[in-house]
Amino acid sequence: MAFTVSTAKVSISPSLDVNPYMAGYGTLDGGREATSSAPYESLWVRAIVLWENGSPNLIMSVDILALPHSIHQSARARILQLASWTNGDILIQATHTHNGPVVVDTLHPFMCYGLSDLSMVETYSKHLEDDLVDAAQQALNNAQTAVTLDYKVTTASIAYNRAGLPYLENTVPVIVARRSNGQARAVIFNYACHPVAAGMRTLFDGDFPAGACNYIENNNTNCFALFLQGAAGDQNPMGEPSWDLRDEYATKLGSAVSIAMQTPGRTIGSPLQTSYREIQIPLDITPTAGNLAAVRAAYASRLPNLDGNPAWYGRHAQVMIGRIDSGSYATTVTCPFQVWKFGGSPQLKIGIVGGELVSGYAAYFRSKYGGANAVIVGGYGNESCYYLPSAQFLPPYSVGGSYEGGWDPDYPGIAGGSMTVYGHIAHFLGGTGGVEATVINTLNSMLA
Repeated sequence: MAFTVSTAKVSISPSLDVNPYMAGYGTLDGGREATSSAPYESLWVRAIVLWENGSPNLIMSVDILALPHSIHQSARARILQLASWTNGDILIQATHTHNGPVVVDTLHPFMCYGLSDLSMVETYSKHLEDDLVDAAQQALNNAQTAVTLDYKVTTASIAYNRAGLPYLENTVPVIVARRSNGQARAVIFNYACHPVAAGMRTLFDGDFPAGACNYIENNNTNCFALFLQGAAGDQNPMGEPSWDLRDEYATKLGSAVSIAMQTPGRTIGSPLQTSYREIQIPLDITPTAGNLAAVRAAYASRLPNLDGNPAWYGRHAQVMIGRIDSGSYATTVTCPFQVWKFGGSPQLKIGIVGGELVSGYAAYFRSKYGGANAVIVGGYGNESCYYLPSAQFLPPYSVGGSYEGGWDPDYPGIAGGSMTVYGHIAHFLGGTGGVEATVINTLNSMLA
């Protein structure tokens, strides 16, 4: 079967009069604001359409912290109308830069940043949804190039496991779409690490993944680069954050990919099989009157902040009390799962999950499906509204609280850590039927 590729990118860097608020780190009040409409490097929606005998398959990366449920679902519904494709054929992923703009819902603008006037955030979020659709439409309309596909794995030493676990992500899978003369027309590369090498800045920027894309495009004529974020939930860059460190890692990753691209890897190809599911993952909350009263009391005890928690703990508690009183709390969250399977021997499989997937899952799925040579695993897919911890981050395996697990030891029965900034009432349920079992069972069934 024959493959062709078409590409597009749309700038999503906001000017200060559109949305000055920056996402990625909780703030005490008022939100962190950009100081210039000129970004350090532009933020983009990057889109690649891989056509298989005339049938399109779309992969898009977005230089923001995370896509909320509302933007993803609305944009997906509109993109579905653009061509004859199914949900499985449309993969959207946030790169998870921590110097991108605030959007609605994720992270929760009031809880995390103290923002109460959301008019600018809402306007920008609507523009972002339109930009996602526009990038997809442009990629569908732009000229197609006949290509062959090949795959190899290289490495880059950027990340360490910030939770002290033995999982260290250093593999860099590389998919290259080549013209008939062997030159790269497009490259998709994967790495697992939080894009926080620059640190907390006041200029919009896509951090080292965006810099790596620019490096690749500047050093490979007429090649389009797209970064696919990995299981980066507990992976941070080594070193003291700075613009220099950001640029160093952009060059290191971009150079590793560029070198790998110079010679073809193993051939991958048809048939390309795609699938998509949305699964409900349960929160550890018992919705009985007695338990909810105890949960409400625990949140009320956080309001005066006698424990010296960050200010967003109090804002989170305030909102949770309101949800309990109105009965508007949720006991589950929606998690998208997506798998692409390419032909070849061995078959290359890509499994992307919503949320901040921790690296233990990548280690598990690679060990089960033939290593990085056969499977690419990533998080932050389609919508990302929580961390996806493994059992190691939850009681009884973890006893001292866990940011990634979303709980604190002083009030283990309510949300803590990451669940306070993502705005949920509790951490995920552990054990049988809980978060780890749901992630493993769902992705196994789709990868099989």
